[in-house]
Amino acid sequence: MKKILSLLAALALAVSLAGCGGAASSASRGASAAVPGASSAQSTPAASAAQKPAQDRSGAAIALPEEIDAIAVMAPSIAETVVDLGLGDLIVAIDTQTESYALEGVPAGVPAFDMQAPDTEALAALAPDVVFVSGISIIEGENLFQPLTDMGICVASIPTSNSLADIKLDIQFLADCLGVSDRGRAINEAFQAELDRIAAIGQTVPEDEKKTVYFEISAAPYCYSFGSGVFLNEMLELIGAENVLAGQEGWVNVSEEAVVAANPDVILTNVNYIDAPVDEILSRAGWEGVAAVQNGDVYAVDNKTSSLPNEYVLQALEEMAQAIYPDLYA
Repeated sequence: MKKILSLLAALALAVSLAGCGGAASSASRGASAAVPGASSAQSTPAASAAQKPAQDRSGAAIALPEEIDAIAVMAPSIAETVVDLGLGDLIVAIDTQTESYALEGVPAGVPAFDMQAPDTEALAALAPDVVFVSGISIIEGENLFQPLTDMGICVASIPTSNSLADIKLDIQFLADCLGVSDRGRAINEAFQAELDRIAAIGQTVPEDEKKTVYFEISAAPYCYSFGSGVFLNEMLELIGAENVLAGQEGWVNVSEEAVVAANPDVILTNVNYIDAPVDEILSRAGWEGVAAVQNGDVYAVDNKTSSLPNEYVLQALEEMAQAIYPDLYA
């Protein structure tokens, strides 16, 4: 994975240099932060773009400033991409979840706000040029950051994306908003190249040899997972596996009895709120007859990279692939 990311970083450097006219300061800002896992270069204020988006990812009209010198990010998935675009030093405010992750490249000590109960007056006092929010901050159709819009501050919403294609659109939207479109394209080219590599291997798995998988997001007795229409399901399909819940749609509550009856070949879990989640699954009463438990094919997947819809899902994809088909993806 490190070798792949190094190669993709070289691609990002070439694109960044071409897009920035070869200027040394611009190149140094965009190159190393263009792909997940690369060190995040910092920048001077983002350059103005010839044309910036007139709508956010929810379809709402927005009016972005010509130049953006201060950015507030109210979701960790957005914060990571802003850093990868080389603009982490422009972040003046974050949400409390981003703070809990201690994301590399986010300035230390910046104020943190509850994305579901924000102190909009305190946030406005920081004078952000743009505030990026996620779907988590939209409750019953109400944007909790509307008071900032009423004050004349640009608030751009990026609803949680449920497909890999939408994740790419999110990345490019952020890059276009911040005047670094070439860097967004570089990240997406690298992102797609890795997806294509994984898919090419997945396509070699014969239809009758595909492993069935149950991916657990919440542990028993409140089992929670997903069906089709979720980027994690798409990732399983790319790998050449089958989600035992693919017949259902979206994020789903599932009974233990349903999982046992599905008898998955492999169980993945990204549960991180209990000790030893893999051992907990292997020792569950009533699950002894499940193939994955019998064969010890129960594996942990990193919670953050499998939960946040951005370019870092590649790292979760690699973990998932190696767990399900260790020989193919060694």
